[in-house]
Amino acid sequence: MILALKLAVLGAACVALSWAITRLLIDVLAKNAILDRPNARSSHATPVPRGGGIAVIAVALPAWALVSALSTERPATLAVVLAGALGLALLSWGDDRKGMPVALRLGAQAVVIAVVFTMAPGRWDLLGDVLPDWAPPWVGMAILGLAWIWFINLFNFMDGIDGIAGGEAASIGVGLAVVAAVAGLDWPVAAKGVAIAGAAIGFLCWNWQPARIFLGDVGSIPLGYLLGWLLLELAQSGQWLAALLLPLYFLADATLTLLRRAARLEKVWQPHRSHFYQLALVGQGRPNGLSHAQVASRVILTNLILILAAAATAAGWVFLGLTTGFGAVAVLLVVLARAGAK
Repeated sequence: MILALKLAVLGAACVALSWAITRLLIDVLAKNAILDRPNARSSHATPVPRGGGIAVIAVALPAWALVSALSTERPATLAVVLAGALGLALLSWGDDRKGMPVALRLGAQAVVIAVVFTMAPGRWDLLGDVLPDWAPPWVGMAILGLAWIWFINLFNFMDGIDGIAGGEAASIGVGLAVVAAVAGLDWPVAAKGVAIAGAAIGFLCWNWQPARIFLGDVGSIPLGYLLGWLLLELAQSGQWLAALLLPLYFLADATLTLLRRAARLEKVWQPHRSHFYQLALVGQGRPNGLSHAQVASRVILTNLILILAAAATAAGWVFLGLTTGFGAVAVLLVVLARAGAK
């Protein structure tokens, strides 16, 4: 009960701080004309300040540092993780302002992840039972690193309408706390999830349709990085099915969209508007489509089901959890596809 109260206080503090900083950023970014201006691929019609992720990261990183200081976690490892998040945020802020080559962004992500894995030796044997005996340890780490990079970028890809990325980050953060409680994991896992959720909710108050501010790459890239780290920690603790279920909608939408575009021989590295959630939006020849809020609400509802499914797997009800989670995502994808077809 005392731990739950402490987590509630932490979450509430992160919500309040993120809310206040985001509100300040709206004026500062607008005054300095740091705006996301509509183009052919946009889902908004008027310029909106971009860079709200500054508030999320400004709240989440100190909160994680506080959690580490109050726990028995290896401070050096978490310091490297936080430094990597800060470095990616700074690089992404430059990308928001002036744009940067894809190779530079991916290269920076790869370097950060390689440093993190190096600072945590012997911890990343999650694929040991899958890889052949002759495979050296670095092969598994390379596969996990590529998966982490994919998660970082798919989180960025899925940040395309009001409320969706903030809602996803909040859902995964809450889900991590729930799974940690059910599985009896160490409290820092839950605390870091609560901190991310609180920071995301504070931002989401200003990002819900009609959004007064956007996350920007300065938020979506380090958020994907931090959430990816937490999901890897969850998997390392033995809860790899829960780590798969919590972000399952984002994983499914981004991956299936990539495969569809590749099958059509499109240039998959170029920006587009063909994700399931984007095709479901009203407009662009879809008069009966859904609003941003309607799409985001459906995603969040599905994420709540995924949290329950992940908790079920953590409690030992694996078949129930998997069928519930995959079924919920399949239903959502069908709903979004039908809305886009109207």
